[in-house]
Amino acid sequence: MAKFRLTKSQLIGATIALIILILALIFLREQRNLFYFVLGIGFVIGGFPFFISIILESNATREKDEMFLEFSRNLVENVKAGTPISRSILNIRTKDYGALNPYVNKLANQISIGIPIQSAMETFARDIGSPTVSRAIGIIGESEKAGGKIEDILEAVATSVSQIEKLRKERKAAMYSLVVQGYIIFLIFIVIMLVMQFQILPIAGGLSQGISPDDVKGDSSSSIGGGMLGMFGGQKATPEELTQPFIWLLLVQGFFAGLVIGKISEGKVKYGFKHSFILLVLALLIDTGTKLFLGGTG
Repeated sequence: MAKFRLTKSQLIGATIALIILILALIFLREQRNLFYFVLGIGFVIGGFPFFISIILESNATREKDEMFLEFSRNLVENVKAGTPISRSILNIRTKDYGALNPYVNKLANQISIGIPIQSAMETFARDIGSPTVSRAIGIIGESEKAGGKIEDILEAVATSVSQIEKLRKERKAAMYSLVVQGYIIFLIFIVIMLVMQFQILPIAGGLSQGISPDDVKGDSSSSIGGGMLGMFGGQKATPEELTQPFIWLLLVQGFFAGLVIGKISEGKVKYGFKHSFILLVLALLIDTGTKLFLGGTG
């Protein structure tokens, strides 16, 4: 199990975000709208390095899978020419496989010092950490133990990896429209929340201004005002009090919507954190920025 380690940029971002939070708590606690807006900026600064690292990891994993396909094809060509698989690996180690180069060199080095090909290949798959590569190496190992022509096995594995990559690209293209729809739906949700905060709730709050708890008890026609007063223990509900939960509703919605988008588009929930980050930033900055610059409630 790989240990989670913070990089230098992540530490710097988290430190800056913490400083912004402390300063906001000290100087902006009374100015709620400005406080939340500055807090959103701090969140962006603190989360951006993690956002970039997730994107880089996703791209690196994708490149490794693509380069493994190229590695498999080159290995098949060498083995079909009559070269043993161990010697074939040593022959193709000089080719450029991008992100896979360090792993191919390590594999070749292990073979050159006499480590069994099966053990070296298992280490190769474990170091890369890709399910596609691990599955392919597992098939090669089991097939070799059962006996058979290694060139046919390698060719079948290369074909399988090629099909997986083709299906993955087709899936990504097919899911692209759903990802865009997810972002559009969330933006519409933000707009609805803003309309509620700026238009509907101020009116609803105004309806309760002239209604007292005694009026509510004695007049069933004051149901709207009664509901407003009941939520706050008989006190008059201001638009500011009514809109306080909205920002948290947006944040929760954005976080889980991002995870769903990541699962749909890339097949793994962990890649949804980058979408969650984007949606959380949109929710924070749009909601708090609108309140701050348009002088809304909250």
